[in-house]
Amino acid sequence: MTQNHRTSSQGGITLLGLGPGDPGALTRRAWDWLEGIDKLYVRTAYHPTVSHLPASLVVESFDSLYERFDDFEAVYEAIVTKIIALGRTEGVTYAVPGHPFVAEATCPEIARRAQAAGIPVQVIDGLSFLGPTFRALGVDPFPEMVMADAIEISMRETPGFPPSGPALIAQIYDRDVAAEVKLTLMAAYPDEHPVHLVHGAGTAEEVVEDLPLHAIDKSPHLGLLSSLYVEPLSDQASFEAFQEVIARLRSPEGCPWDREQTHLSLRPFLLEEAYEALDALDREDMGDLAEELGDLLLQIVLHAQIATENGDFNIHHVLEGIATKLIRRHPHVFSEVDVSGVAGVIRNWEQIKAAERQAHGMPEKNGLLDGVPTALPALSQAEQIIERVGRVGFDHLSAQGTPETIIGMLAAIGSEGVNKSSLGDVLLAVTAMAHQAGVDAESALREALGRFRARFGEIEADALDAGEALMDLSAEELSRRWDANGLGDEGEVEA
Repeated sequence: MTQNHRTSSQGGITLLGLGPGDPGALTRRAWDWLEGIDKLYVRTAYHPTVSHLPASLVVESFDSLYERFDDFEAVYEAIVTKIIALGRTEGVTYAVPGHPFVAEATCPEIARRAQAAGIPVQVIDGLSFLGPTFRALGVDPFPEMVMADAIEISMRETPGFPPSGPALIAQIYDRDVAAEVKLTLMAAYPDEHPVHLVHGAGTAEEVVEDLPLHAIDKSPHLGLLSSLYVEPLSDQASFEAFQEVIARLRSPEGCPWDREQTHLSLRPFLLEEAYEALDALDREDMGDLAEELGDLLLQIVLHAQIATENGDFNIHHVLEGIATKLIRRHPHVFSEVDVSGVAGVIRNWEQIKAAERQAHGMPEKNGLLDGVPTALPALSQAEQIIERVGRVGFDHLSAQGTPETIIGMLAAIGSEGVNKSSLGDVLLAVTAMAHQAGVDAESALREALGRFRARFGEIEADALDAGEALMDLSAEELSRRWDANGLGDEGEVEA
């Protein structure tokens, strides 16, 4: 009685690996099994080993499904359904390239469903493409190699793995996929970053190409057995590497100053670094902005590390929380909710936030304005409050932002005198006017102060060059030099 007859009488599924493509790499166990059965189902007949199988074997492939369906998920579902059905009755052997559980979507799902249905499954291992690929590259995948699927990478906006380590991306099977993978990788790597395309690893047609990232979709060798190896960008070019640096600073062998810090002691640095990032933005200095954002990130990761040590939370809770919140609050992006324009997005956002407050059982503590931090500068608070109440159609504050209203307020101050309340109303009205004009009042004031500092600094520098001290100059002379310094300045408001 042959093995196939035993399978037919008992039912069951055999998952078999065909190896990387060289018929000589087919295992002895696999060959013995194939010689003992009458029929074999293969995911694809285009694998080089298929044409070298025993001549008596009837081979049926699922290649036609790739033409019939629009996406791989549908193809894989059809294959899994067919194999499970055959396994329930006559028994079936299903063969795939490489190893049944390496870079193969169908076999793990078949095994899972078969176990749930009580269908016996045996796996005949095969040499995966990984061993020959790493041999061709001359690299050891341990300890940091990331392995990814080209189709998954092509659907992402960012690579999704840390660029501080090497990565192997499998199934770069044509130029279209290569082009999409290239665009995704370029979100993290420079165009000229060194990469290596490995084609036909483990076969007589094996080719390794060394080329820059931007050229991978121009390779003439791309095919079903192509993979991409991406060199590490830098040892420190990942969030995980940075997290390790911070944890090391806080460790018993770390820096005494960093080890002494607490959440409360770090408060002024958090604010300071945020303002320095804003300053870089105001100056539109992108190099400085990159550095200041790093300093700000340092504060965030330091707080998360301290919380980890205290057993409160860790950085992964922070990342998971904000990512989950963004996905939940953007159903028009991550699910199939339709919204109309920015106004529709804001309305939907407020409805979701209200539902969140209700779900947490504290709607009275999380009103529309409770999310505006009182620690913000007053102008920034005013801007956020005006914007938030406007979302629900309350335009009382915005209505005050007209020149006529502000002139009237100033006239009242002129006749009644200056007091804190009336002056605050004027500042709020000016902020409302800025909001109506699409101008951020806080940024506008910072820029005005920047212009003043620069102009005053020139007066001070001129005085120092002349051997004069500003405190020795009369008010009239200071005013004259101010006016003279401002001549020719376009668009500058006299201060």
